[in-house]
Amino acid sequence: MGNVPSAVKHCLSYQQLLREHLWIGDSVAGALDPAQETPQLSGLPEYVKIVEVGPRDGLQNEKVIVPTDIKIEFINQLSQTGLSVIEVTSFVSSRWVPQVSKRLYGMGCYEISLGDTIGVGTPGSMKRMLESVMKEIPPSALAVHCHDTYGQALANILTALQMGINVVDSAVSGLGGCPYAKGASGNVATEDLIYMLNGLGLNTGVNLYKVMEAGDFICKAVNKTTNSKVAQASFNA
Repeated sequence: MGNVPSAVKHCLSYQQLLREHLWIGDSVAGALDPAQETPQLSGLPEYVKIVEVGPRDGLQNEKVIVPTDIKIEFINQLSQTGLSVIEVTSFVSSRWVPQVSKRLYGMGCYEISLGDTIGVGTPGSMKRMLESVMKEIPPSALAVHCHDTYGQALANILTALQMGINVVDSAVSGLGGCPYAKGASGNVATEDLIYMLNGLGLNTGVNLYKVMEAGDFICKAVNKTTNSKVAQASFNA
């Protein structure tokens, strides 16, 4: 079978492949470093900081009240994944984004997250917005927050990465939505974001499988199906 990985030779399930072979962000016995396996594409940051917003932005849009003990366990599980930032508790007309960003930066804000909270953006509009904002704010002080209503979130994030952004908001299982826009879907799924970043050879330090397990836990707790394509493919394999 030539150079076919041993995982394929032994017909391992996709879950086993995730646990033991590829796409795991930290050092685990038998795991390969994805950054070593996949050459990094030029023009992209070496490291991407993922800001997990599931416990706050994700759960605040759920119709059911999530018990405190469930929230605490959810956060505890996320804290074991390697995520360095977890949010645990605005929107503005696009015409005012550059001005508002400049004001916040001038007030001393070290990081300004630019959000497409209704998920209508495209790579083209993302590029134009960032070009406008970057005339006032350096990319090192910017982050992006993309919802996936029209399926454009990952493409928009990739555009932002290519323009020098290295901080990205996401929510495990694609939790969330926008209370101001009927039909707006949740945040980009953390699982899908990690999968893409690992495939690009970018370092996140996050364990994909542990994130999927945390997502599976909270989805069962609120009785909903995950919006993560990676989790759907993995747990249904």
